[in-house]
Amino acid sequence: MKNYIPVNKPKIFSNEKKYVNIALKTNWISSEGPFVKKFERNFSKFNKKKYGIAVSNGTAALEIAIKSLGLKKNSEVLVPAFTIISTVNAVIKNNLKPILIDSNLDTWNMNLDDLKKKISKKTKAILITHIYGLPVDLKEILAIAKKNKIIIIEDAAEVIGLKYRNKMCGSFGDLSTFSFYANSILQLEKAE
Repeated sequence: MKNYIPVNKPKIFSNEKKYVNIALKTNWISSEGPFVKKFERNFSKFNKKKYGIAVSNGTAALEIAIKSLGLKKNSEVLVPAFTIISTVNAVIKNNLKPILIDSNLDTWNMNLDDLKKKISKKTKAILITHIYGLPVDLKEILAIAKKNKIIIIEDAAEVIGLKYRNKMCGSFGDLSTFSFYANSILQLEKAE
């Protein structure tokens, strides 16, 4: 496969090798352990969240976040029409109804006008997914959610390390999920 293009080429340095070897020697290669606890603590602090829980992947994080809300069957969750299928599947798997919100053509994030039109009495949550390192226009969505008593779930897989209005993306939602899959975007830049 000489024309193979990988999703990502990981950079592995001496510290990574050292910690992998420690994990192997101490038999902490799955589940929790000292490295996982330290990661949860440091990552939640980095994102200005009180708690952080590591799970196997971003899909599991979305499913668990939605499940933890205990929403009544067939409650509506507004989700972006342009996103990974895991977003919609997490809603359906929890016996809730996904309501697709069209995209803003400039950012591919949720279109605010469409979002406003699709809020109903059955709307219990908005699952925000930031796309391609471009944060959703959170200011207005947060105001809409507060006014209508709607929960915000923030999927920040593609904006890790990015700030929106001087606050970390992933710190706005009532619940936030992240992913470290190879195509997730890690940034240390500021967006306004």
